[in-house]
Amino acid sequence: MIDKLHYISTAAADGTHLTNIRQALSSGCKWIQLRIKDRPLDHVLSCAFKASALCESFGARLIVNDYPGVALAVNAYGLHLGLDDIAVAEARAIVGDRLVIGGTANTIEHIKQRASEGVDYIGLGPLRFTATKQKLSPLLGLAGYHSIIAEAKALGIHIPVIAIGGINVEDIPALMLTGVHGVAMSGAIRNAEDPAKTVAIIYEHLNASHIKLHQKMISHVTNS
Repeated sequence: MIDKLHYISTAAADGTHLTNIRQALSSGCKWIQLRIKDRPLDHVLSCAFKASALCESFGARLIVNDYPGVALAVNAYGLHLGLDDIAVAEARAIVGDRLVIGGTANTIEHIKQRASEGVDYIGLGPLRFTATKQKLSPLLGLAGYHSIIAEAKALGIHIPVIAIGGINVEDIPALMLTGVHGVAMSGAIRNAEDPAKTVAIIYEHLNASHIKLHQKMISHVTNS
C-alpha cells in the first residue's frame, strides 16, 4: 500500500534528520522517506536504524532514499531511487521483492522508463522551486502534471504517482484533480506553526480530492 502523504526528511537545526522525523511522526505522518545526501555510509546506516525504530513505535513506514543495502539492513518498508541513483534492477537484486521501490521522474519519458523498470510508485516533480533538493529538475507547474498524468493513462500506465517539490497545503486539491495518487512534502509540515493540525488538514484534502476525482470519472463515463 502506498500512502497518500510522504514526508521527506531534512536535517534539523541540531544537524540530525531524526528531530524532524520525530516531529512528523508525532504530527500524524505515516510514511517517512529518510533522504540523507553526501554523508558517510556509516552515518546513514546509524540514522536509518534509529529512524526505523521511531517509525515502528508510531506504526509508520520507513522508506530509505538511495541506499538499498541500508534499507534492507534496517528492515525498511521500501527504497526510493532518484534518476541518478543505482538502477532499479540492481537495487531489486539486492532487496528482493519484499521492499517497495519508488523512482523519481520529471517527464513522460521518465514515467515510461520507471514503468518498464517495474517500480511500485513514482515521485513526479517538482511542482515549483524547492530548497530541499540541490539538483532541481525543470519545474512542472500544475499544467505539467495534467499533461503527464493524462499521457501516462493513455499509455496504460497506472502506477501511483506522488507529486513532489515545493508543494504547499493549498496546492493539494488542484494537484489531486490531475490524477496523482498523493503528495510528498517536507517544509510545509516542518515549518508549520501547528504541524499536527497541518497534517490533519493535508489528509482531509487528500481524501476529499480522491472522492471528487472518483465522482468526476463516474460523471465522464456516464456522459460519454
